[in-house]
Amino acid sequence: MKNETKVNSVSFFDIICNMNILYCGDQGIADGLLVSLLSLLKNNTGMMNIYIATIRYEGVKPFTEKSAKFLDSLVKKYNKKSFVKLIDATDVFVKNLPKKNMGTYFTPCSMLRLYADKIPELEKCDRLLYLDYDVVCRGDISEFYNTDLDGIEAAGVLDIYGKNFYHYHGLFKFDYMNSGVMLFNMKECRKTKMFEKTVALCAKRWMMLADQAALNKSISKRKLMPRKYNEQGERPREDTVLHHFSNNFKFWPYFRVQKVKSFEVEKIHKVLKITEYDDILEEYLKLKGNL
Repeated sequence: MKNETKVNSVSFFDIICNMNILYCGDQGIADGLLVSLLSLLKNNTGMMNIYIATIRYEGVKPFTEKSAKFLDSLVKKYNKKSFVKLIDATDVFVKNLPKKNMGTYFTPCSMLRLYADKIPELEKCDRLLYLDYDVVCRGDISEFYNTDLDGIEAAGVLDIYGKNFYHYHGLFKFDYMNSGVMLFNMKECRKTKMFEKTVALCAKRWMMLADQAALNKSISKRKLMPRKYNEQGERPREDTVLHHFSNNFKFWPYFRVQKVKSFEVEKIHKVLKITEYDDILEEYLKLKGNL
């Protein structure tokens, strides 16, 4: 694809830095997050700083301290210097509510990534990899994480459906990114106030996919990455590094939205016919009772 940008070389200093990874959600993401973390630990040996942002707000069941502590102990078995930190972002969220998008299909927690620049626990992160809880890792992500972001606010992959309908820099230019996997240059985002723009947009305008639409609207300096870093199709390709279990449209024998999540073992086998994650899913089934 012409729009895709190759991963550039980076300095030795960048490579040795810890990877800062952010998940956002309520307790409902716990199962998917466990699968996602197990897949990351299987395929990556470096130190990882895992942050989970949640809120205590009307109708929201926040991600629990119990689950976070268990996940922290899990990642430390693989690397003693890695950690999982639970962040209560309620105060930051309440100060700037995305008022026009509070009653959408998605929970308020799905928009917490838009507050990354205001969360104190993330202020020392120069770059931050956001992952949806239903993203499964199939390979080493360090090359993606260390891609050159000089002058870039965010790097991501085109949305497989939205790219055909939404264009921000010309009618025929594919530039609409899927927000399930996004690598943010936090220094640049703070300088351009990119996150502030997205929150302001969500506060004043209703959007079907609020956080994703607002990010695409507000990011002026983006870097399009190869599809392998956010495969949104129902099955991974040979070179897929990050497989995103997003919803897929099916047209035969009738139109429907196919929903299979990364922790739904039976559906993964019967509907998607995927068995390559069986070792991860077997471990997930053994450990899920600890959440």
